[in-house]
Amino acid sequence: MNFGSDNVYGVHPAIMDAIVEANSGTQSSYGTDVYTRKAQDQLSAVFECETDVFLVLTGTAANSLCLSAMTPPYGAVICHGDAHILVDECGAPELFTGGAKLIGIDDPLGKLRLDSIEKTLNGFTRGEHDPKPAAVSITQASELGTVYSIDEIAAIGKLARSKGMKLHMDGARFANALVSLGCSPAEMTWKAGVDALSFGCTKNGAMMLEAVVFFDRALAADFSHRRMRAAQLVSKGRFLGTQMNSYLENGLWLDNARHANDMARYLSEALEATGKMRLPLPAQANEVFPIMPKSLFELLLSKGVVAYQWPGEGPGNDVAADGEIFVRFVCSFMTSKADCDGVVREVEKWNGAI
Repeated sequence: MNFGSDNVYGVHPAIMDAIVEANSGTQSSYGTDVYTRKAQDQLSAVFECETDVFLVLTGTAANSLCLSAMTPPYGAVICHGDAHILVDECGAPELFTGGAKLIGIDDPLGKLRLDSIEKTLNGFTRGEHDPKPAAVSITQASELGTVYSIDEIAAIGKLARSKGMKLHMDGARFANALVSLGCSPAEMTWKAGVDALSFGCTKNGAMMLEAVVFFDRALAADFSHRRMRAAQLVSKGRFLGTQMNSYLENGLWLDNARHANDMARYLSEALEATGKMRLPLPAQANEVFPIMPKSLFELLLSKGVVAYQWPGEGPGNDVAADGEIFVRFVCSFMTSKADCDGVVREVEKWNGAI
C-alpha cells in the first residue's frame, strides 16, 4: 500500500522489454541513433507540429535547462509558490539560467490565477533595478493534483505574449492532466500559447526519461550545447530513445495515466465515504489530498500504508481542528484497487486512537 509517490514503482514491462531489445547490436552514440530519431519524430506527430525535442534524464534537468533557454540571467520567472522549480530543485533553475530570479505566487488550489500574475507584473516599476519579466511557468498537473483548463492556459499564454514573455509548462504529470481534460496534446500546449514543455515520462512508467519539447523552435537554437554542458547528453542515447518509443506507442502513456487517475478518483471517493476525513480538493489527476486526524494518519503508517504529511494546512487553510494534518496519496500506473481498499479498511476500523 505504497502511495508515497508515483516514483516508487518500477518500470512498465513494455518499456523494460524495449530497453532489453535495444541492448543488442550496435548503434551510433550521443543521440544520433535510430531510436532517438524515431522518438523525436513520434513526439512531433503527437503534438501535431514540427518540434525540437531533446531527451534528458531528470525532470529537474528538463525544467532548469528549458528555462535557461527562455530566461536571461537578469530575468524573472513567475511561478506558483509551491512549484517544483521553486521549492524542490535546490536552486537548479537559478544555476542553469545564470542567476534568473524565480518569483512564487501563493494562489489557492496549486494554480496560478491570471489576476495574480498581472498584479505581480504590475509591481515591476523600477526599470533596470528589477529583474526583467521573461517567463511564466505553470505546472500541469499542479503540485496539488489540480489541472489547468485549456481556457486558463490560453489566458496565461495571451498575457505572457502581451508582456513579451514566454510560457513554460512543467509537465512532470503531463499525461495525467491530459487524460483528465480529454483533449489533445496540441490543444493543451502550443495551441494554448505554451512555448516550451518539460514532458515527463518517469512518473508514468519510464525508467529515467524526460524530454524538453520546444514549440517556439527559436528557443532551441543553442540548446544542444546547454544540454551537453549540463551533462545531460547521454552517450548511449538509444536507451532513452527506446523508452520514449515504447512509452508513446499504442497509447501506453495514456493508458498508464488513465489508470492512475482512475485509482485516485476511486480512493478519493472511498475515503470521503468513510466520514472520517475531509477532501478539500477534487482528484483531477493521480493525487489525493485528505485532511485527517493525525492519530488516524499514524495508524495508517503503523499498518504499512506509505503516504506523506504535506506541508501547509490545505489549499484554503482548511486544517482547522487541533490534531488535523494535510496528507498526500499518489496513485501510479501500478496502483491496484486492492491497495486502495486496504487503506479504506484501516480507516473504517479507526476509532479515534491507535
